[in-house]
Amino acid sequence: MDNYKKDYIAYRITRADQALDDAKLLAENVSWNSAVNRLYYACYYIVSALLLQNEISTKTHTGCKTQFGLHFVKTGKISLEQGQLYADLMDWRQKGDYGDMFDFDMETVQPLFVPVENFLSKVKELIEKG
Repeated sequence: MDNYKKDYIAYRITRADQALDDAKLLAENVSWNSAVNRLYYACYYIVSALLLQNEISTKTHTGCKTQFGLHFVKTGKISLEQGQLYADLMDWRQKGDYGDMFDFDMETVQPLFVPVENFLSKVKELIEKG
């Protein structure tokens, strides 16, 4: 693996961790829609790192979700529940960012943090394994 690719993967992992930290701060400040946005991006950044490591290219968020599903969920490397979490977060991010008259609440968002942390850990394990 060339240095650029290694550096880019490390950068995306760092971005994932930062997005999770941002989501926690936003939740503390009762900004639930923005917290969902950051939770989604934490997952998106780590998935994009995994896809890059495996030389799977995508050009869109939907492409990233599709390729992740094909190569990691359908093969059992990632559980169906974790694959569904990523897909749900993508949909919820869209709804929270662009849906009129829609607001997430604490009861919906707070339970997402542990599953997202577990998702990030699992994908990092796959990246480390190569």
